[in-house]
Amino acid sequence: MFEAAPTRWSDEWRATLHLAAPLVGANLLQMAVFAVDVIFVARLGPVALAASALSVSLFGLLIWSLTGLVGAASPLIAAEIGARRHAVREVRRTVRMAGWAGFIAAVGAMGVCMLGGPLMRITGQSEDVIALAVPFLNVLMWASIPAVMAALLRTVVSTLGRPMIGTAINGLAVAVNALGNYTFVFGHFGAPAMGLTGSALSSIVTSACMLAAYVVVIRRDRRLKRYRFGGRWWRPDWTRFVDVLRIGLPITATIIAEAGMFNGAAFLMGRIGEVELAAHTVALQFAAFTFQVPFGIAQAATIRVGLAFGARDKAAITRSGQVAMVLGIGFMAAMATLMLVFPNLILAAYIDPADPANARLVQLATQYMVVAAAFQIFDGAQAVGAALLRGLQDTRVPMGIALFGYWIPGIGTALWLGLMTPLQGLGVWIGLAVGLIVVAALLLWRWHRRAALGLLPA
Repeated sequence: MFEAAPTRWSDEWRATLHLAAPLVGANLLQMAVFAVDVIFVARLGPVALAASALSVSLFGLLIWSLTGLVGAASPLIAAEIGARRHAVREVRRTVRMAGWAGFIAAVGAMGVCMLGGPLMRITGQSEDVIALAVPFLNVLMWASIPAVMAALLRTVVSTLGRPMIGTAINGLAVAVNALGNYTFVFGHFGAPAMGLTGSALSSIVTSACMLAAYVVVIRRDRRLKRYRFGGRWWRPDWTRFVDVLRIGLPITATIIAEAGMFNGAAFLMGRIGEVELAAHTVALQFAAFTFQVPFGIAQAATIRVGLAFGARDKAAITRSGQVAMVLGIGFMAAMATLMLVFPNLILAAYIDPADPANARLVQLATQYMVVAAAFQIFDGAQAVGAALLRGLQDTRVPMGIALFGYWIPGIGTALWLGLMTPLQGLGVWIGLAVGLIVVAALLLWRWHRRAALGLLPA
């Protein structure tokens, strides 16, 4: 599993797929964890569902961005293993300092959650929704620390050749969250019916169980326990801490930039009309689902390129990058074809396309899916491109590319076409496509020019 430089292309395909498949599964199961909350909270009524959706959107953005921060451990660990297979001390130092960074950042995320009320008022949410969302968020925020620490350990075990652990634990998380919602939301097994607060409590329990599961598995796994990750956790290593921040903070900013573009598009859709927003949500759901595959491939690509980077093997870096790009872009091309050929089949998973009441929604969602089919390929390309550069520990310039691409041509085009032309919602989707195309093109250009830009090991 730690073979950094396979001599045959078939070996690289095998190694990448061996990593990517369980990572994709874990990503899909993570989506299922959030879906469980929606299923239970929806029964409490539309106001409770809106309060939950707003709170989870804020909380989810914070946690997702912080997984980027602790995700810096992946290229650092991979480089250490690539350079020296038995780099136990170096790996332990990286994990310890990534844990420090993640813990501090998670406390900061809790502070942001405490400002949930003012943030929701700034965005014009109704007081009825805010009245439910604030206490919900004040409970949910306590899941921040275990969620970020679990994300770190998932990154670590995957980089160290145990990606199936994350898949199994995320599967456990789906079951725990379903049981927790059943118990606390409606009051079963002797617990009081806590409503919306019960769903937040279930999220805390789920995150804590995931963290505990990682700790138990690591302590019992023969390969992993030798790293003794809990040893001398109080001891600082400021050089490695700076390395984590140097790589991780730009990843965090990149995630926020991309998420901000899509969240901004949702607000634009809301200004255009309710049906447009509903159609946007339905079309984006499938795009988000398919994205989990190139995202998992991208995670594997960071590890594979990182191993080759540590081994200073330029040929292996090239092989890893080409295999990841073919897999990621190829899958998204297949999904784009599916969206173009069978749009109604996809929409049927969310609404009834034959119902006359949904006619306008279906018409709009079908239009949006045509654009989504076009940007699927570029969405996969930008995900893999960013991951390949992370494997080379290059994150600052990609951050700048993301901030520029998503917010200047991306949101700029969406604002212009969506609000100032008859295209309206279709114009917003064209803006999303423009942002993804620009970012993908610039990232892949940087990857192609990696030698000339001095990104490769000497």
